[in-house]
Amino acid sequence: MTRYIEPKKNDAAFNNAVAWLTRHGLSVLGSRVLIVRGRKSGEPRSVPVNLLPFEGERYLVAARGDTQWVRNLRAAGEGQLRVGRRVETFTYVELSDEEKPPLLRSYLKRWWFEVSMFFDGVNAKAPEEKFREIAPGYPVFRIVSKSNG
Repeated sequence: MTRYIEPKKNDAAFNNAVAWLTRHGLSVLGSRVLIVRGRKSGEPRSVPVNLLPFEGERYLVAARGDTQWVRNLRAAGEGQLRVGRRVETFTYVELSDEEKPPLLRSYLKRWWFEVSMFFDGVNAKAPEEKFREIAPGYPVFRIVSKSNG
């Protein structure tokens, strides 16, 4: 069964605030607005995301699991990341479950205050085997830049 935690109504206010700040050029701890073509409508969809820098690369981690943006990104094959007027078009490489543990740990270190409720008690100090156990429920994408705007 695919893991997906649907956003609650009160999540919308937080997401809207972060998206507004990011669209106006103020990145909140690495926030970006992800823009990706909807897999059914073909219309652009946007959502705030946390862009994780890790060992010289950048990643998107889907803390809620197989979300709408994850499904849309997989279908579209590319997306855009926006901060203010700067828009970066990208493709991605989706990581295997074996590659995810150090990224999940780093993600939790950086955004624990924001995403802890999506990790069922797992924190950045959890043993490696716990991260291997939960990895299938957390899609992770390495960003491959196509252009800078």
